[in-house]
Amino acid sequence: MKSVRKEEKEWTPIPRVLTIAGSDCSGGAGMQADLKTFLAHGVYGMSIITALTAQNTMGVLAIHNLDAAFLGKQFEAVFTDIVPDAVKIGMVSSAWTVRVIAEELSKRKARHIVVDPVMVATSGARLMEPEAERVLVESLLPLAEVITPNRAELEVLSGCRVDGRDGMRQAAQGLCRSLGTSVLAKGGHIGADADDLLVTPDGEEHWYPGERIDNADTHGTGCTLSSAIASNLAKGMDLDAAVGQAKAYLAGALRAGLHIGHGSGPLNHAYRFSFT
Repeated sequence: MKSVRKEEKEWTPIPRVLTIAGSDCSGGAGMQADLKTFLAHGVYGMSIITALTAQNTMGVLAIHNLDAAFLGKQFEAVFTDIVPDAVKIGMVSSAWTVRVIAEELSKRKARHIVVDPVMVATSGARLMEPEAERVLVESLLPLAEVITPNRAELEVLSGCRVDGRDGMRQAAQGLCRSLGTSVLAKGGHIGADADDLLVTPDGEEHWYPGERIDNADTHGTGCTLSSAIASNLAKGMDLDAAVGQAKAYLAGALRAGLHIGHGSGPLNHAYRFSFT
């Protein structure tokens, strides 16, 4: 018989959040940024790795996708032991990866799924194969509680050109209706400000004002925001509050900065803590 430590009965369960993402060996984005964000929010972080990347602040050198069998084993290991209260999904570059993730999350009835659809690079280059994009839209995005596209991703997913706040609203509303899930349209690449818009399937809209922070070190901003939202959902916040708190955290991490590396550097995920 399995022994149970007596003191376990007295513990208050800590919220548990799973990231399904690629690994960034430089630590600024992907799984590493997610786990840092989880820790900063006081939740227990776990990770399922979809791909290994050789990258740094200046760019990506190589990508190695993990095979489907190993990806499935990671799901088995996590969900048969420490069931997550929320799930954040980031880099998924191949169609079979998306299928495995969608099947596993459906089978295991995962809750509070946040998807950061990493589809388009800053340069405008598409990061997913057409078949992978199709499977993402058909099988994975509808499982999400909220998705967090930037301007380029919103245009690809909605099929609409996004210009200004009205364009954001129309594209987000259409995407929300087609997917049946909430859409957080990020405004960091739209207009002079960094205002975000949340549109929900029940017709609610929430604008989150944001100042444009003069900082070139933005590596991992999308990963960090979506991970913060998942953390807040795991802690019991409603979606509006989860997004608002996550946006405030991201602004603080951007403003604090680390200024390391020779390119677009990482955020300061630990800006709330003092190490002196």
